[in-house]
Amino acid sequence: MGPNSTFTRRSLLTATAGAALVPAVAGRATAVPRPVAVPRAAAAPLPDGARIAAEVRTEFLHGWRGYTAAAWGYDEVCPVSGRHHDFFAPGRTFGLSIVEALDTLYLMGLDTDLAESCDWIEAHLDPAQDAEVEVFEAVIRLVGGLVAGYHATGRGSLLARAREFADRLLPAFTRSPTGIPYTTVNLRTGAVQGTTVALAQAGTSVMEFGELSRLTGDDRYLDASMRAYTAVLDRRSSLDLLGTSLNAETGRWVDPASVAPNPPVDSFYEYLWGGGALLKNRQLTDWFQLLTRPVLARQSVRADGLLWFRSVDHRTGRPVGPPRQSELAAFYAGLLGKGGFLQTGADYYRSWTAALDRHPVLPETLDYTDLAAVDRGNQLRPEYPNSAFDLWRITGDGYYRQTAYRWFRSMAESQRVAGGYTVCGDVTVRGMQPGDLTPAYWFAENLKYLWLMFSGTPRFDYRRGLLSTEGKVLRGLLPG
Repeated sequence: MGPNSTFTRRSLLTATAGAALVPAVAGRATAVPRPVAVPRAAAAPLPDGARIAAEVRTEFLHGWRGYTAAAWGYDEVCPVSGRHHDFFAPGRTFGLSIVEALDTLYLMGLDTDLAESCDWIEAHLDPAQDAEVEVFEAVIRLVGGLVAGYHATGRGSLLARAREFADRLLPAFTRSPTGIPYTTVNLRTGAVQGTTVALAQAGTSVMEFGELSRLTGDDRYLDASMRAYTAVLDRRSSLDLLGTSLNAETGRWVDPASVAPNPPVDSFYEYLWGGGALLKNRQLTDWFQLLTRPVLARQSVRADGLLWFRSVDHRTGRPVGPPRQSELAAFYAGLLGKGGFLQTGADYYRSWTAALDRHPVLPETLDYTDLAAVDRGNQLRPEYPNSAFDLWRITGDGYYRQTAYRWFRSMAESQRVAGGYTVCGDVTVRGMQPGDLTPAYWFAENLKYLWLMFSGTPRFDYRRGLLSTEGKVLRGLLPG
């Protein structure tokens, strides 16, 4: 498949796209005949796809060489100062950027770097460190990264490490009286802490744990994830809405606001669809539909013709809080497209594209009434190109490649430094001040989506491939 290949309009699932929904009187949802038209920004013609793919690979290597030169074996690089950063616990390293990069290195054909990374993991990665780790982060980053690395290389040592990490994370699930996992666990002792659990922490494990169960024949991992999901679903309101966080021991809601698709609930919904698709689990798919429809019906709002999502009380549906939207929520456009709500997903993507028209790079948080930046920093988030990739793969519409490339060029112009790529401060000022961190997820996600959109790599199954919330390819890596 060549670098300029596109795909016919199709769904990744057998279901057809659902109708968009908006609030209506008496709490009933009504279909929107057509979304409000939003003008697209004028854009220059795209360069050749092969040329863009080469650009993307060059920029990934710029960041990767910055990491390997200054922070090899540590979690994250500080590309301005040349120091390193411990992600999970001070004084403890898991080589996080190495684990995060495994399947990206494979997809980009960087086989020597991939082999060196696997060698480091075999020699140095210790899943039994005396460190308290966040269960959510460890699952999507370490377990997911190692499973994807195993799919890329076939090296059994990576699967064994993934299983050992999962075994050491399981007490967070099995020691909970409700099944809702505690937020942290000590990898060496199994001691658990953290009773206030956000939805994303409760429900973002079924893809990694489900795939690990499939690969090992050990159902404990999938069972733990499904028990947590069931515990949360049993506590939904009569409106089929969920709050933000609950107590792992009592099961009571701590924060009753439904803030989807914003954090800290975002990937809870993503994994209902993703787990259903990966594991062919109809229960998860049905739950995704059950919970998505009231979010669209009761939380969608328009500001200057753009679609956004407000927060509401999950019990009453009444709006709560200010009109804010997190950049992390931009993933939802692609999820809606994959989940059968294609028109609504495309509409929401255009909202974020309008925000990118306003700012050189997307700020962390917007006031959606006027697109003004509230949290003005940028943390090198990948959610916008994630949605571009998902919607392009469904529709074949070149608009998504055009806008993704513009996002890529804006990142390169604003956040590239001599030692790689970095987070930055105020995006509203000219010559924004660089920070000093390359988050490990940058190696897993940001440029992977662009590479897949423009390279036509034969190492990825564009029809069946599935990625996790952390951009790990859990299905669809091909030998090459």
